[in-house]
Amino acid sequence: MDRNDVHRAWDDVAETYAQSRDPTGSDADLLEDLLESLPAEPLVLDVGCGDGARTLANLPAEAIGVDVSRRGLELATEQVPDARLAQADMTHLPVATDSVDAVTAYHAVFHVPREDHPAVYEEFARVLKSGGTLLMTLPSGRFETVRRGWMGGEMFFSAPGERATLDQLAAAGFADVERVTADDPLGSSTLFAFATLEA
Repeated sequence: MDRNDVHRAWDDVAETYAQSRDPTGSDADLLEDLLESLPAEPLVLDVGCGDGARTLANLPAEAIGVDVSRRGLELATEQVPDARLAQADMTHLPVATDSVDAVTAYHAVFHVPREDHPAVYEEFARVLKSGGTLLMTLPSGRFETVRRGWMGGEMFFSAPGERATLDQLAAAGFADVERVTADDPLGSSTLFAFATLEA
């Protein structure tokens, strides 16, 4: 699937995905840990925000949500009306350099072709302030596939594996990676990473 196909696929499944996931799983609790580590009144960028229930709704009101799906952002407008939302690809974030205290990317990066993941992490590093924090899902393995029938539609998944992802994060300037296991929106156990952008 090319990027336009992925955009359309997310538009097709956005409502089903929003209705199917548990908004109170332990991966949402990780946001509390993130916010405790940030300065007062932090600016947080949520990449792949979707309908907003999982992450944006648990972040400060002035948080920024970015997603490729127009339908997902329409749902986010209903769910988190005060959030600032933008439709964009995560390889070209519409956010100023050195402007956010943290980036969250829940179940998002593996919908981008794995050869583009380094560019995604460089964008995360660009928009983060020095010493800022990234909280993201780590891939469980190396894969690239289109899952047909996923949420009643089809979806693209791609990742180079955990070790390669950690190497790519380091190359983009992230350090002090802490790996944490939590439940994902559909009830499975998933690996997450907290990482700090080096000064």
